Amino acid sequence: MRVDDREIGLVDRGEGPPVVLVHSSGLSAQQWGPIVPRLAERHRVLAPDLLGYGKSAPWPDPDRFDLAADLAIVRAVIESAGTPVHLVGHSYGGVLAMRAAMDLPAHVRSLAVYEPVAFHVLVGRDPDAEADLARVDDGTLLDARTGGDLAWVEKFIDYWGGDGAWARLHPTRQAALLAVGRKAFLEVRSLMELKLAAEDWRIATPTLVMAGTRSPSAARSVCRVLAESLPDARLEVFEGAGHMAPVEEARRFWTVLDAWLTEQA
Repeated sequence: MRVDDREIGLVDRGEGPPVVLVHSSGLSAQQWGPIVPRLAERHRVLAPDLLGYGKSAPWPDPDRFDLAADLAIVRAVIESAGTPVHLVGHSYGGVLAMRAAMDLPAHVRSLAVYEPVAFHVLVGRDPDAEADLARVDDGTLLDARTGGDLAWVEKFIDYWGGDGAWARLHPTRQAALLAVGRKAFLEVRSLMELKLAAEDWRIATPTLVMAGTRSPSAARSVCRVLAESLPDARLEVFEGAGHMAPVEEARRFWTVLDAWLTEQA
């Protein structure tokens, strides 16, 4: 499909009530590979590649980006379904899914997000979580001169996966992440400019918020705040899981998601 005159990669499989899957930073629609066949047994599955990932067009400007460009893709996919969708997002994709649910309430039947990185909801609510987030920034997190380079990507991966997470990755995976490192940096910078407090997320859609107990405390706190603030939301905790549970524990994630979709049906 084309969005804003850019070619966008899109997985489109199955028939039935549509489910839209929005991937996280650094990955592509392929992150959903293990669960797409299962979902497609009872649903039409729509999973776009965000800009710069998979089969989508690259982002043309290495210095300027606003998440509105990726949000336009998510909105276009939702609207193309022709009927209200079940919307699922992970991390950066979780924030995009939340924004789309807020902007298109009549088009979204339910929302499920795993650790959406809506960090501004922590301001004034959880000083410890804010401190945890601040500890990773030594002045380079938003530095446009180095954002997306090897040191930046290593710090990014180690924050989410724990110390040494980058070193444990296979060299081919490291190379793939470095290839999209600049886009990931631009996403982080754009997210930090998204000044939406908990009360600003006006989402009335039934919402499942998911978090892992091994994830950074700031990410877990975001999920707790959102589950408490949204009018029709609940929190599902993945014991022993980290930020990448939708990928690393796909079967477990699928079990929870399938139960949620069945309930919403």
